Amino acid sequence: MMQKLAIRIIGVGFGLAVAGGAHAQTRELGSSGELLDGVAALVDTGIVLKSELSNRVRVVADNFAAQQATLPPGERGQLPPLSILEEQVLDQLILEEIQIQRAQAIGIEVGDDILNAELARIAEGLGTTLEEFPSWLNAQDINYASFREDQRRDYMMRVLENNEVMQKIYINPRELEMCLNMTAMSETDESDYNVSHILIGFAPNASPEEVADAESRIRDIGRQLDEGADFTQLAVAYSESQTALEGGQLGWRKGSELPTMFVSDVSAMEVGEHSTPIRGGGGFHIVRLNEMRGSEPMLVDQIRPRHILMSETELLDEDATRQRILGIREQIVNGDDFAAVASAVSVDLGSAVEGGDLGWITVESLDDSFVPEFAATLKALEVGELSEPFLTEYGWHIAEVVDSRSYDISDDMRDANCRNQIGRAKSVEESELWRQRMRAQAYVVKKL
Repeated sequence: MMQKLAIRIIGVGFGLAVAGGAHAQTRELGSSGELLDGVAALVDTGIVLKSELSNRVRVVADNFAAQQATLPPGERGQLPPLSILEEQVLDQLILEEIQIQRAQAIGIEVGDDILNAELARIAEGLGTTLEEFPSWLNAQDINYASFREDQRRDYMMRVLENNEVMQKIYINPRELEMCLNMTAMSETDESDYNVSHILIGFAPNASPEEVADAESRIRDIGRQLDEGADFTQLAVAYSESQTALEGGQLGWRKGSELPTMFVSDVSAMEVGEHSTPIRGGGGFHIVRLNEMRGSEPMLVDQIRPRHILMSETELLDEDATRQRILGIREQIVNGDDFAAVASAVSVDLGSAVEGGDLGWITVESLDDSFVPEFAATLKALEVGELSEPFLTEYGWHIAEVVDSRSYDISDDMRDANCRNQIGRAKSVEESELWRQRMRAQAYVVKKL
């Protein structure tokens, strides 16, 4: 049962589960008849126990056997000899102990609320609930308390790595630009475009004067379009393309099927826009995007709130603080500028310098961004409405929603995805170097 659970948890990305049972082969019998654990390694101010080593070796072996069983017989491999496997697993445990000590030294803590949320996520991935998880684990012959502490340690190590590696990875502008360009090309290729164009041509052996004349004519057409002239009528009247009598229609085309000279302009256009003159091998073109399919904007509702916070002090108890915020609200209702008042009196220093402005917030993320009382107040406010004073764990507030909008986050998502993609690629090497440095600086004595 143990190996089945470990494999399933690996499958949903939550690491190994280690059973808490005794293993006689790594313990010695004391004079009182009780089993005594042994030390596998000294690691700075901590130790790795032989029982930990034995447990991990068993899980690794069970997982390997189960994974190999899914392969055709001719493709199955074998584990290295036990002595080599123990050495590799011990190195892994030593490195984990170094990381835990480092996390504790810099004050990384994983409270029960965070841990419970993590365990709930694991339980959901395994088809159960947090409340039923202890019984579920027990049915798999796994001690819940041991499993819980294993997950606490694992979470601490992830936070440590994120703080010391992931957040320090530098993504240079050129890397980001290349990724965004590749993303745009991919999206362009997958989208459908309905385009029209106007062509003013010149012969392959045209003189500079003839080329200049063609350019002058296309620019004149461009000016007419800018002034509101109808694209179809101008195409019928002036275009030298075979599609002139169809209003310059090229019809629906995949991005990959567009003329190469049009791609960058068309992919950057809004529906209804036309390009500036584009020079090709046979003349000058103006292209218009009539319709587009396959790349819908990612719209979210956002609000822009601001607030003023007053907290209790040695001179102001809760009631006095409430009276103070009521007075401030009255000042604003009577015409005082909210931003000026916030800058002068709000004790939320981060927003006070911005006149209480909290920036644009996605409505769906309000519950994640603010404490419940604050989020509930913002949800209930109309644009321009000043709230009544309300209390949170931070003190007494008044808030106002200054504006709202429907915002296309497509570009933000592309930027974030590219940063994540580049960061993940760099993190493999950076994380290994980081672990090697920590290992080299640690005091380690193996006792096997």
